[in-house]
Amino acid sequence: MAGMRTRAMMRGSDPSRTTAARAAEIAKLLRHECSVLLELYRKKENFSLNVDGRLVSTLPPSSQLDTRDKLWRLHSALEQCRSLLERAIAKEDEELGRTEKGEYENNRRTVKNRLVFLLSNTRELLKAAGGPTMLTPSVDGSQSDGPTTVFELKMWVYRIFMEVEHWSKTAVTVLQELQSDTAKEPSKRSTRSARR
Repeated sequence: MAGMRTRAMMRGSDPSRTTAARAAEIAKLLRHECSVLLELYRKKENFSLNVDGRLVSTLPPSSQLDTRDKLWRLHSALEQCRSLLERAIAKEDEELGRTEKGEYENNRRTVKNRLVFLLSNTRELLKAAGGPTMLTPSVDGSQSDGPTTVFELKMWVYRIFMEVEHWSKTAVTVLQELQSDTAKEPSKRSTRSARR
């Protein structure tokens, strides 16, 4: 009987393990799509610069954070990215009159949808870890009204895309760590079961 439970666990029947694996794959896709979006934006706007400074504020990274806190930090940051991205898309369409539906617009929509999907998965993981699922994103107040000139708008949109890319990379790392931690747990249980 214990052997059957062990095999079931090793096949990945643990919901948090499969959710972590799925979320890690989604984060990888998002990271790639963000890179493509940034490249399209750089070409479209003739940008060749890097910008510093974060728009998203969270707890500082620390190896001392437990799984729940790491997930909360990640989910909070991704929620802020979603809010910023939605505002950027709306502002860009409104101010710059973007109505055509080319590769850039399609990729932008894909990034937004992928981010929403990743948020759904991290919310599920956070809930399974016993963390709070209702988060209030705190986006930098200095950006609350948005940019006032066309150049500021383009820089602001670019910074938001960079922020989404940064947090998608962070998501890959955190979710892969979680996935490997989750994979270790059943082997500890199966070792105890085998000794009995």
